[in-house]
Amino acid sequence: MTWLAETAMLSHGWRRFGLLLLAGALAGLSIPPLFVVPALFVAFPIWVWCLDGAERQRGWRRILGPAFNIGFAFGWGYFTVAFHWLGAAFFVDGGIMLVLMPPAILALAALIAFFWGVASALAHLFWSHGPWRIVTLATFLTMAEWARGHVLTGFPFDLLGYALTPTDEMMQITAVIGVYGLTLVAALIAMTPALIWPADGRSLSRRLLPFFIAIGVIAAQLGYGHNRLTGTVATERSDIALRLVQPLVYEHTDFGNVDPVALIDRLLMLSDMRMDPTDQGLADITHLVWPESSLPFFLATYPEALARIARLLPDGATLLTGAPRQQYEPGATEPSGPPYNSVLAIDTNGEVIASYDKSHLVPFGEFLPFGAFFAQFGVKQFVPGTEGWAHGDARRRLMSLPATPPFLTLICYEILFSGDLGDTAGAQFLFNITNDAWFDGSIGPAQHAHHARVRAVEEGMSLIRAANSGLTFATDPLGRITAEIAPQQMAALDVRPHERLAATVFSQLRYWPLLIALVAGLLISVVAARSGRRRRI
Repeated sequence: MTWLAETAMLSHGWRRFGLLLLAGALAGLSIPPLFVVPALFVAFPIWVWCLDGAERQRGWRRILGPAFNIGFAFGWGYFTVAFHWLGAAFFVDGGIMLVLMPPAILALAALIAFFWGVASALAHLFWSHGPWRIVTLATFLTMAEWARGHVLTGFPFDLLGYALTPTDEMMQITAVIGVYGLTLVAALIAMTPALIWPADGRSLSRRLLPFFIAIGVIAAQLGYGHNRLTGTVATERSDIALRLVQPLVYEHTDFGNVDPVALIDRLLMLSDMRMDPTDQGLADITHLVWPESSLPFFLATYPEALARIARLLPDGATLLTGAPRQQYEPGATEPSGPPYNSVLAIDTNGEVIASYDKSHLVPFGEFLPFGAFFAQFGVKQFVPGTEGWAHGDARRRLMSLPATPPFLTLICYEILFSGDLGDTAGAQFLFNITNDAWFDGSIGPAQHAHHARVRAVEEGMSLIRAANSGLTFATDPLGRITAEIAPQQMAALDVRPHERLAATVFSQLRYWPLLIALVAGLLISVVAARSGRRRRI
């Protein structure tokens, strides 16, 4: 390892860039559901050692110079591996889209890697060449992860902290510090091997101490998780029973060419199917759930659908379904703007009694940032079927239906935003519908589902998740899966949410403790950098 440390410190130019690309790609293996956690302890020290040997520049190159390139190269490798599954969507249309897939994935990874490049450059401004330098880099890296989860609506897939959530036990710490807090922890402990090599005249015990502390942190995380799992009672609710349908609807890829009659036939058949001899179908169900994109057409084009749904539902039951919804001005006969990607609640009279419109849309997938600019080139949207979705009102995520405990409605991508889900104080459980069929055959659906489970742990609420092609499941408030449907299986699943736990530390304090930790990290970095400069003088 001394050889690797010295090679990283002395490398420069394209050799250093290539080394960091490989190191970042290795770190990318730690993402869900791969969870090759030891890769972090090999990869992240290389970033530290390269910054040790980075040239100091003047002017604007202090930011966009060698230190930036070091973080950018590492991030580009990491995010290329982390986001490679997005390429599966290009196989839906095939043809020329397959040619565009590699540059598109590389471009997205490069765009996100910019955040890590800036973090690396800022860390280098406060570099101290002592043991506190890993605090400096971990602090700025965590700030960069926070920024990419919020800037331009945010893209918080594969935050570094998820690498430390491979088991139910290790997830539990997010109920205290959240996934961004765990990101700071993951960065710190992953960099500790950089303090072992090269020796620099220090004793072996002194060099190994930080690494042993890191192992102790992981052991404490496991111990806390085990105690929480064994010491917490999760009780199923008796006032609500849901049937989740996983219908394998692929008509969403051609939104304008759907046979609504045949599609409703399939959904109704699946909804009332008997999965085993003891299955009562919809007899004991209070809520029927169809996932996002299960109705890839406007109900106005097939009004009989509401009547057929009403005839299917037992007395007092409600259908919760993903469907597009058009907006009209009073008295108007034409839509007043783009449609909404919505959840509709339909009762036994065939009436839509409530709705939620997705508010946190996927950039370039569901809406086009800088739309006026792209319109000059005739580009209105990158996904088929519509010219983009309208943004809903995030304040309406909490749904309160007759004879139903209030629940927090999150469509697909919205489940990713840790600490920014909406009115969690008034909700009794999390309700997430999604359509990951674009990414079938990749790790994407499993990764998305894992992120959703972490939200349940953070908030201390059970999660009900209905996915078009998988993964459809229910969890308890500790994130443990209590019932599920296998991916690519056309089936129905009967579940009950659990009682909400007492408020978690995270749900009460959110990221205030993390903010305090980051301020402390900045202060440590400033003091360490000044002390290092005085010793050199």
